Amino acid sequence: MPTSHRFIPDLSADEISAIQTSGLNWTLAHAFAGNPAYRQKLSAAGYEPGMTLSLEDITSLPFTTTDDLREGYPLPLLSVPQEDVVRVHASSGTTGKRKVLAYTQADIDTWKHMFARCYELAGLSVLDRVQIAVGYGLWTAGAGFQIGCEHFGAMAVPVGPGNMEIHLQLLEDMQTTTLCSTASMALLMAEEVQKRHLKGKIALKKAIFGAEPHSDKMRRRIHELLGIEESFDIVGMTELYGPGTGLECCAHAGIHYWADLYILEILDPQTLRPVAPGEVGEMVVTTLRKEAAPLIRYRTRDLTRLLPGECSCGVRLPRHDKILGRSDDMIIFRGVNIYPGQVAAVIELFKELGSEFRIHLFRKGGKDQMLLQVERRPEADPTYDQNLSEAVSEELRKQVMVRAWVEVMGQGELPRSFGKTKRVVDDREAGEQ
Repeated sequence: MPTSHRFIPDLSADEISAIQTSGLNWTLAHAFAGNPAYRQKLSAAGYEPGMTLSLEDITSLPFTTTDDLREGYPLPLLSVPQEDVVRVHASSGTTGKRKVLAYTQADIDTWKHMFARCYELAGLSVLDRVQIAVGYGLWTAGAGFQIGCEHFGAMAVPVGPGNMEIHLQLLEDMQTTTLCSTASMALLMAEEVQKRHLKGKIALKKAIFGAEPHSDKMRRRIHELLGIEESFDIVGMTELYGPGTGLECCAHAGIHYWADLYILEILDPQTLRPVAPGEVGEMVVTTLRKEAAPLIRYRTRDLTRLLPGECSCGVRLPRHDKILGRSDDMIIFRGVNIYPGQVAAVIELFKELGSEFRIHLFRKGGKDQMLLQVERRPEADPTYDQNLSEAVSEELRKQVMVRAWVEVMGQGELPRSFGKTKRVVDDREAGEQ
């Protein structure tokens, strides 16, 4: 049965299809009229103003990539007069110029409403107090979590990342009920709460995690140390407004995404053709009402798969799986393609191990070498580290088809992060070690 919500629309598949068809044609006309780069690309693909395309025609349209955003710096894809731009945000990219995205007031309004859906889907009420522990400033994260919270009607406690002393003080004094952060930041905070024996003094019940994939083992550890009852994955990217483009629901069976605001294709990263239903591929998105910087078949590099059928939570909007990694995060080690998530899945099999790990790649003896560093749980006996190391190494060989040295470390010995944890250190270009 459809569920009644204030922010989340109850739409049938036919209604979504009609909204997407209308939105696709509006976006094409808008981008063609407002942006020279889009006009050139669309013309080359055979698009002309006044044409009406079906959803099936989307495969004939050109792709947009991060290169398009960098080449159009500082205001790439801009499709409205500059006087209509009320804000810019930028990605936290580490190579080349940042990807700067412009917003009209209508874009901001769409974003805050979209984000309010996430709080609603997570089961929050206006009585909740939401502690925001993600980046502010140029980054979309803090701004998105805050405007969405205010639009939803809950109390925002905007702290940002870091500032551990302030976070712990406000957890206790404000009795905040929901934490919004990366999973890495939540783990760091959880370990501090444990060290200071604060668990019985705080009121956290829920958490919303974004910006990085994390394992079920990491999530269980955070729940255990903070006393959290439930947590949710949130997805999003600067190019597509920011965080809040979808959320894991209470059924924890995938992420509902806002198909009335963007079209999601899942394509093979190599062939750029649609994958079979249920298969993993790269997310490609097309916006339906984004004004300042519309996206037409934008390659996100995020890997996921569509989930068939309706969700038991009652929300009829479609679902995709959690973000499984990025197509450009792939490690090639001795000819084998590896994603950090595959290594996390192996670690999940060992109850003696915690959630934290780091992959170190280097060259020795003329060959690529891999060292996997993992932390044991506090209650695990270090006497058996060697046996555990060998068992993990053997399981890696079976599951991932690579041979690696495995170093078992004590709890907390690997670096912690207020943001995204760096899982891979690749020193192979540095020469022999």
